[in-house]
Amino acid sequence: MTDSPRHLLASSDLRPHEITDLIVLARRLKASPQPVLKGKELALLFEKPSLRTRMSFDVGMRRLGGDAVYMAPQEVGIGEREAIKDVARAVARYVDIVAFRTFGQANIEEYAKFSSVPVINALTEEEHPCQALADMQTLTEHMGDVAGHSIAFIGDGNNVAASLVVTAASLGMHVRIASPPGYGLPEHVVAEASGRADASGGSFTALTAPDEAVRDAEAVYTDVWTSMGQERETERRRLAFEGYQLDRTMLNYAAPGAFVMHDLPAHRGEEITEDAIESPNSVIFDQAENRLWAQAAVVVTLLGLADSVTG
Repeated sequence: MTDSPRHLLASSDLRPHEITDLIVLARRLKASPQPVLKGKELALLFEKPSLRTRMSFDVGMRRLGGDAVYMAPQEVGIGEREAIKDVARAVARYVDIVAFRTFGQANIEEYAKFSSVPVINALTEEEHPCQALADMQTLTEHMGDVAGHSIAFIGDGNNVAASLVVTAASLGMHVRIASPPGYGLPEHVVAEASGRADASGGSFTALTAPDEAVRDAEAVYTDVWTSMGQERETERRRLAFEGYQLDRTMLNYAAPGAFVMHDLPAHRGEEITEDAIESPNSVIFDQAENRLWAQAAVVVTLLGLADSVTG
């Protein structure tokens, strides 16, 4: 009987030292790509469309000598055309690892339960762990050790925010998030981030006033107000998030030279202004680039090949 594979389904799956190890590995692979994934196949099972996630996983596999096969939403049909457990068991006979982009977190948890190969969360409505790893890699590249530094997130307490606060708090950052009433983080995420901050020497604060969250922050992060699948709520959300735009006025509350962050795609003129995106302090496209390397590090680690990386 073989051991159950290790999965990455949520940011809380990673212990703080594992997050650090992944960032170190991602930076090593970025500096010196090497064919450690030769002969390995990644399945990209996507129930939601994607630009960065699909391309970064695909190119990352190829840069490290492996290969990827992409299955589009209409081809997957998980839970409709075929039971999740049947897909999971069949796909595991073809590939070495799976990146699953789906709707509810329950979908990926059920998939992983029946998969005999590692499963990576490539985005669910509740979590986006690969994005958070790329975010911390980006800040590490610009700040060095991020412990003791501060980051503010303003906007919806969505999947990106949830993974970000848990990951940043794990590394000893001072994390603040501001969301309108009714749009904050789930209670279990607040509890997880708070506990990790206490253990790491960082801090975590949930607020409603965006200027309080941003005050003296060394990095300021935002995301879309309306995520995929919430389009019917667009106007209601636009009204609720009035005053939460990341613009020049908001950045004036932050520390001088504060980094501007966004996971993309951005709705320019809505949650973030053109001048904020194009600011000299924007690291938004560094974040996009680092998705490739953070995810490559996850693939290498889950396949047990981290020790084979040289340099």
